Amino acid sequence: MATGTVDLQRILRTTPDKVYRAFIDAQALAKWLPPYGFTCEVEHLQAEVGGSFRMSFRNFGSGHSHSFGGQYLELVPGELIRYTNRFDDPNLPGEMLVRVVLTRVLCGTALAVTQSGIPEQIPVELCQLGWQESLAQLANLVEPSIPG
Repeated sequence: MATGTVDLQRILRTTPDKVYRAFIDAQALAKWLPPYGFTCEVEHLQAEVGGSFRMSFRNFGSGHSHSFGGQYLELVPGELIRYTNRFDDPNLPGEMLVRVVLTRVLCGTALAVTQSGIPEQIPVELCQLGWQESLAQLANLVEPSIPG
């Protein structure tokens, strides 16, 4: 039964368009989305409404991996991303919903992420920690302004 929800906010010193791109570009996702200690392989990503994605995270220490995928429900460039997420593992049932809102602010972009429907087998505080780690890596990717 899916029961958990996490809400996160972060200010990033960059434009909403750059943050949006980091969510819909396969190479960018593979770089920032896996929490610390994990690698990511993006097997498929079709960033359009009705399009799908599929990827897997591998625990670098143990070698164990888990795959998941979903469908894009709403994409508004530089503003909003909504998608579903479902684990391949039958022990992690249900469909999660992720909503990402980007708002231009004086110093960059306010990012708000809500993930709901987290399977009860995943402690919400671990999901929250994983997202915090991912968002720190996202900042490292999108905040630098490197010429050329």
